[in-house]
Amino acid sequence: MTRRTAHALGDRALPRWTHPVAWWVWALGLATAASRTTSPLVLALVIAVAGWVVSRRKPDAPWSRSYAVFLRLGVVVIAIRVGFTVVLGTGVGEHVLVTLPEVPLPDWMAGVSLGGPVTAEEVLLAAYQGLVLATMLACIGAANSLASPARLLASVPAALYEVGVAVVVAMTFAPQLVGDVDRVRTARRLRGRPDRGARAFLGSVMPVLEGALERAVDLAAAMDSRGYGRTGPVSRGVRRAGSGLLLLGVVGVCLGVYALLDGGTPGAVGLPLLALGAVAGVAGLRLAGRRAVRTRYRPDPWALPEWLVALSGVVPAVTLVVVSVLDPASLVGATAPLAWPGLPVVPAAAVAVAALAGVVAPRPPGITVVRAADPHPASRPEPQEVAA
Repeated sequence: MTRRTAHALGDRALPRWTHPVAWWVWALGLATAASRTTSPLVLALVIAVAGWVVSRRKPDAPWSRSYAVFLRLGVVVIAIRVGFTVVLGTGVGEHVLVTLPEVPLPDWMAGVSLGGPVTAEEVLLAAYQGLVLATMLACIGAANSLASPARLLASVPAALYEVGVAVVVAMTFAPQLVGDVDRVRTARRLRGRPDRGARAFLGSVMPVLEGALERAVDLAAAMDSRGYGRTGPVSRGVRRAGSGLLLLGVVGVCLGVYALLDGGTPGAVGLPLLALGAVAGVAGLRLAGRRAVRTRYRPDPWALPEWLVALSGVVPAVTLVVVSVLDPASLVGATAPLAWPGLPVVPAAAVAVAALAGVVAPRPPGITVVRAADPHPASRPEPQEVAA
């Protein structure tokens, strides 16, 4: 079996890591689709699709548990959004659920009410709006569960190499510090010393700081031995052109993403800005990357599965942006008057396309799939991810 054939066979292919950029494109596409609707059924479908893909393709790694954390964070967001609406009610609607004691406010706070009647319409609207944010958080959590942070940073363009290294160090500082604290506490417990309280804390500070300094020295030596900071000969004109295109690309991408995520912005504005920013950013990265002298060890391939994963996330984003322009009423959860939410067919079908990522993406290493034709899988463990 050739490598190209193995890449295209999904579960039946040899396990390998999917390119992390493909997972992020897929997740951001779902988040863009979620930002364009307040229909609770469509949003619930987005969460279900993201959860199903995560359950099929998440690796056995500590960072793969992010989806559940982001789901719980989304529940907190919905509760806070509804709580603010209950306390600072707008009085919209006719179905009063409860009447809270109203606190009189000064004249300079006109338009703001504290307490008073709480209607079912405003509570439901707040719940729908909070569900939009919770769904977007679930999409980001899915990307964090599926894409390895180290591999994502290894895919950073050469022009952003120094920034990528700084981000890696920053992201690994907190986990390493927690590990050092646990190690020191375990050592104190084995020696019969207290591992809790102020006395234990004062006795653990120096060993933890010593371990952090040792890691810093080792990291500096490793970076120096690998030629960190070397630059290639590039003319001043090329440097200026690369910096200008990078600045234009960042501004265009930020404005385009904001326009796409903001439901009040027409889709005809966000897509051109995003496309212009992406083209300018890629050109700037190519020019600025000439200064960086960098090699990659075993880079992740971008093959047919990566294209399919990214495309399955782009389809719902483009579809819901178009529907929000042509028929925005179909994407709004009805709150006034109160009505059972409907499920628009075209947006639901577009969101369901994103579930293909759980089928076309390669199976990550470390996950054993039991098939009907092979009821007794091999007992030999599959290779795990090793940091390069």
